[in-house]
Amino acid sequence: MARFNKEQVKAFVKDNNLKTMEDVQSALKELFAETLQSMLEAELDTELGYEKHDVKSKVTTNSRNGNRGE
Repeated sequence: MARFNKEQVKAFVKDNNLKTMEDVQSALKELFAETLQSMLEAELDTELGYEKHDVKSKVTTNSRNGNRGE
């Protein structure tokens, strides 16, 4: 797993204009939300055996029932 050094953290704070703890929490929430969504989508691809919108590779009766947020 990659770790961030102090310079990278400082650059992230500066680039995102983080001034308060609420700013930091909001930025982390957004960052982790995207990461978790990607992980869940990859898990679904693996479980169903085909990627989103790739119905040609679908060999199961199980299917995607939609996705909130897209």
